Amino acid sequence: MKRVWNITNPAIHSLISFDKKGNLNANICSYVSVISLKPKLYMIAIDKKSKTHRNLIENDFSVLQVLSIKNISLVKILGKKSGRNFNKFNYLVSKKFITQWNKKNVIKDSCGIILLNKINVFNTIGDHTLFVFKIIKTKTISENNILTFNKLIDDKIIL
Repeated sequence: MKRVWNITNPAIHSLISFDKKGNLNANICSYVSVISLKPKLYMIAIDKKSKTHRNLIENDFSVLQVLSIKNISLVKILGKKSGRNFNKFNYLVSKKFITQWNKKNVIKDSCGIILLNKINVFNTIGDHTLFVFKIIKTKTISENNILTFNKLIDDKIIL
């Protein structure tokens, strides 16, 4: 039987963050939630040891994407490999997974894109930091074929 936090079926997200030089890193986010409608705010928990964490401390802007089933092959690369040891941008470019949106590099074939501006950071006693973002701009590409937690389980990518 699954743990209680694994019994829901949320969408799988990727967060693209940028370092001080503008270099892209992408990861898989498990803990993502809308926390306000007015203003529109997202909260994302990021592992304190990750390159994404360091990038978010250094840079206020990032891009959150709702991944599609077409993106399933990226989950192991973006979620299991550290951006500290592996250049995810070079990988995404080499596999032709990058496209442009709002003058930003984003992952091709996602279901939705959200440009975020970091407005607050909450340190926790746990292994993740909570980042709160204001939504700057969004684009819904498709409401179909959203990559979900259960699809990752069914395809034996996780758990």
